[in-house]
Amino acid sequence: MINIALLGALLAAVGLAVFQFTKKKKKPEKEEKPKEVVSAPPKPQAIALQEAQEKAREIIFEARDEAFRLRKAAEEESQKIRALVLSREKKLAQKEEELERKALSLSEKEKALEEEKKEIKEKLSRVSELEKKQLDKLEKVAHLTREEAKEKVLSGVRSELKKEIAKEIRAAEESVSKEADRKAKQLLVEAMQKAVTDYVAEYTVSTVKLPDEEMKGRIIGREGRNIRVLEKTTGVDFDIDETPGEIRLSCFDPVRREIAKVALERLIADGRIQPARIERIVAKTKEDIGKIIHQAGEDLCHKVGVYDLPRDKIDLLGRFKYRFSYGQNMIAHTLEETKLGVALARELKADVNTVRLGCLLHDIGKVITDEEGSHVELGVRLLKRNNISQAVIDCVAEHHQDRPFSSVESVIVYIADAISGARPGARFESLEEYATRLTKLEEIAKSFEGVKEAFAIAAGRELRVIVKAEDVDDDGAVILAREIKKKIEEEKKIVFPGQVKVTVIRETRAVEIAK
Repeated sequence: MINIALLGALLAAVGLAVFQFTKKKKKPEKEEKPKEVVSAPPKPQAIALQEAQEKAREIIFEARDEAFRLRKAAEEESQKIRALVLSREKKLAQKEEELERKALSLSEKEKALEEEKKEIKEKLSRVSELEKKQLDKLEKVAHLTREEAKEKVLSGVRSELKKEIAKEIRAAEESVSKEADRKAKQLLVEAMQKAVTDYVAEYTVSTVKLPDEEMKGRIIGREGRNIRVLEKTTGVDFDIDETPGEIRLSCFDPVRREIAKVALERLIADGRIQPARIERIVAKTKEDIGKIIHQAGEDLCHKVGVYDLPRDKIDLLGRFKYRFSYGQNMIAHTLEETKLGVALARELKADVNTVRLGCLLHDIGKVITDEEGSHVELGVRLLKRNNISQAVIDCVAEHHQDRPFSSVESVIVYIADAISGARPGARFESLEEYATRLTKLEEIAKSFEGVKEAFAIAAGRELRVIVKAEDVDDDGAVILAREIKKKIEEEKKIVFPGQVKVTVIRETRAVEIAK
């Protein structure tokens, strides 16, 4: 391309020179003088023109040579490209041939597979027919139906495997029990060491001692006006005639009962018992008890490491000071459970803050007295209204297994609550509930075949089952103990602290009399 451009420039230069020469030649001539007849010398313009023409011819020849050379190079390049294209077309054709061969081979293999499938189906149908014929023959020979023969075989297999199953159960239970005991003891001891608290649960009753019987009449007042004002302002029932020398206070709300108790003690100490004085003392006592409740709530929150709860939640937690569950003070229980839960969460690498709040707030529904529902439902509704995190709400909702556990933190809150409530001396129950629990445990054991007697001992923490030796063998005793344990766990009507140990006893005796 560069040589062609140079050639064009040269041709343009030659053309320009020729144009200028012809232009000079055509200039108008002056008046001609008479010419002398002499021999004309060669004109310089003709010489220049001739040289230019020769130069142009040389340039043209050179351009033709250069054009020929470029054309030859272009043809050679074109031949190379054509050869490359032909080679690539040849390779593509070869690949297409290979693909066609492979496609043909695949189609042949598919046909072969289809034929094999047909053959297999035919063979399976022949086998099923033969199997059916053989089974029919066996039924005729054995005089048993297929179901009867199957049951007979299974019963034989069960009897053979019974010993193996019992052996496996014993081995697995021993292994798991040893490892679980070791791990549980280590973990719980470490957690309980961190949960030690100097708060001792109080056991009190709402009664007020009277200095003398005369004070009882002053409390009642003329025509009962004083006692009516007391009951109206405190919302508590005053039982004066139940026991001599004391007044018993009855109310479902422990805070109101405490206000009535403190107000009555102040009135007795003051001696001036009249309606106006009663109203002032009760109002002042409510104010004082409110401060005590708030302070108790703050102390509880600070002891467990929570500092950002709203004031109304702190007041609700402070009401735990006057709330008891099975004789266990709620502040003591909550403090103990929270320390246990936090220690367990740290050991198990769980979310410590979620467990801390879940343990602290798990029983908050027990002090909500103006709504209907269980303490779990009331607590969940309260926390939802206050935008508490869903993880904490789940811990509160699942701490009595009212719904399946959704996280490790919920399980930890449940375990910590169970440990605090089930430890020796933490709680007590009524005689009626105690007797009902023992009777129900014995009834569950007696519902199984082969059981002769059942006795619930150790305050319902152990169930001893005596079986008939002729109906239950040693291996069956192992399986029976496991089935009774499962039924006790599934029975929702039985509430027992800690665990129940099931012991199955099988006794055989050989008696002979020598004469």
